[in-house]
Amino acid sequence: MRLRPRIFKKSPVYVALIAGALVMIFPFIWMISSSLKPNLYVIEYPPQLIPSNPSLENFLEAWNANNFQQYFRNSAFVAITSTLLSVTISAMAAYAFARFKFPGQETTFYVLLGVLMVPNIIVIVPQFFLMKFLGLRNSLWGLVLIYTATSLSLNTFLLRGFFEQLPHELEEAVLIDGGSYLTIFANVILPLSTPALATVSIFSFMGFWDEFVMALTFIDDPAKRTLPIAIALFQGQHGTQWGLVFAASLIALIPIFIFFFGLQKYFVGGLTTGAFKG
Repeated sequence: MRLRPRIFKKSPVYVALIAGALVMIFPFIWMISSSLKPNLYVIEYPPQLIPSNPSLENFLEAWNANNFQQYFRNSAFVAITSTLLSVTISAMAAYAFARFKFPGQETTFYVLLGVLMVPNIIVIVPQFFLMKFLGLRNSLWGLVLIYTATSLSLNTFLLRGFFEQLPHELEEAVLIDGGSYLTIFANVILPLSTPALATVSIFSFMGFWDEFVMALTFIDDPAKRTLPIAIALFQGQHGTQWGLVFAASLIALIPIFIFFFGLQKYFVGGLTTGAFKG
């Protein structure tokens, strides 16, 4: 009986949350529905949310059209490699900022934070000339270099805050036993930082996988384009094949779902372990 007044008081909040969830989910449902329709019926009126004759033809055509598979492999290589490099370098830099004292430490860190305030689009012209000077234009490794460099500031900032909360006693015990700081970093810090590393990895991978502007600017070779470019190619000058666009977009979401749910297990497991250890 006492719970009823609380439920009634919170009912507007629940209604607002449900309404917001529906607003967010509906475009995704509509995209799935449209991808299962022939292009002729995507913009039919009155619209049908449930296709009368659903078909996977758009998915097959999108997968086999416009070198889509090659672009998919390019995006996978760039996103996975950039994520590994970014998280590794950021973790080492964050550990240095969190545990060591050196001249100009705080100044260097604030300069690193200042980079976060500069939109990437503003520095894209200097980046273009830098890539040209280094001979990395039209190169997937060039994209890896740019993606890694532009993500280091945020990842280092996030990881440093987490590393500072870890107890110093474990590190001191390793040093007493004759271990090095590299041993501490690899065998103590990283295992305890699974939640933070998983979070940073998820954000990094999603950003690299969906990035469009840099990939369009730095890559001219059709064989080295990434997946967002491939999806844009389905939009013609005089008409857009919306069924193919939606199908290609859903195919592009599959690695993100796999990556997210794969790391979510470690993320939740790390939080639970930390809670029980106290």
